[in-house]
Amino acid sequence: MRIERADLDEAIAQQILTGPQAGALWRLLERRQPAAAPPPSAGGDAPARRFTGLNVAYYFGAVLIIGAMGWLMTLGWEAFGGGGIFIISCSYALCFTLAGRRRLSEPQTRTPGGLLVVVAVCMTPLAVYGFERMTGVWPHSDPGAYRGFFPWIRGGWFAMEAATVIAGLVALRRVKFPFLVAPIALVLWFMSMDAVPALLHAEAWEADIARRVSIAFGLGMTFVAFQIDHRTDEDYAFWLYFFGMISFWGALTSMHSDSERNRLLYCAMNLGFIVLSGLLRRRVFLVFGAIGVNAYLVHLAWRVFEHSMIFPFALTLLGLAIIATAVWYQRNRAAVQLRIESWVPIWIRDLLPPARAAAR
Repeated sequence: MRIERADLDEAIAQQILTGPQAGALWRLLERRQPAAAPPPSAGGDAPARRFTGLNVAYYFGAVLIIGAMGWLMTLGWEAFGGGGIFIISCSYALCFTLAGRRRLSEPQTRTPGGLLVVVAVCMTPLAVYGFERMTGVWPHSDPGAYRGFFPWIRGGWFAMEAATVIAGLVALRRVKFPFLVAPIALVLWFMSMDAVPALLHAEAWEADIARRVSIAFGLGMTFVAFQIDHRTDEDYAFWLYFFGMISFWGALTSMHSDSERNRLLYCAMNLGFIVLSGLLRRRVFLVFGAIGVNAYLVHLAWRVFEHSMIFPFALTLLGLAIIATAVWYQRNRAAVQLRIESWVPIWIRDLLPPARAAAR
């Protein structure tokens, strides 16, 4: 039997355990964890997909293949011509799909099987590019060599992105593998920026417009992730949260402002992300929020308090206070979460996603 922190949280919510009892029990289980053997998978189910050394190798190999056929693509491939690129990419996609589907049927190789299907989906933009290069038909105008697909915003990429989203959704319907959401979310982000020049028939557009589009898209994707978080047993929402935050937070952070009030609001927003990470049980908000708060502190150190001797000492004390608070929180986590949840109105609590054993 596997016991996760979420199980104790549920026991507290049902008043089976008190917060201090759950905290003491969890500390006891943590002390016994190094001596405990990993539980076998029961009933032939696939083992939990954790980032062991083996899984790191699986994901590293998959990312390497995707990179080779994506942002690391050399200009030498243009010598194959559109027809050659189309045939090669379709052949790759077919082979990866067949190999992946075969390994998905075996619980021990489900992770590499799912990753091979992801790689096959990532061949879609290259296949569409080859077809468009072969036929000379572009949705907007010739965007140039394929290696520019990742760094440049151009309307000519739109058909490649739309086809990739469709392929990803079809694969996700047939193969229940959460990492398939990653290429879909990434390409949707690209589409949000490439759609404007494609629809307006503009060759280039201002960076300020790109930021606004990214902010709106990031908020929308985060909302979709929140809705999915309620409705799936496996974690399909993580990559939507991740790329939604990259889009929203990255665009907002790249905006320049000379107003100290705006910078303070930016810091407050990132503190809000840290609080939100606890409510949604998502570390991705904690990571971006912490980076944003530290960026504001760097600004204070380099600009506002540039000649101050007290500021470094104040930051040191603040850092020690944060560490001490984190240690206290870890020891009393269950009781603190129960107290915080008691402050949240019931109708808001009902909207929050359930605790996941492997929430990221």
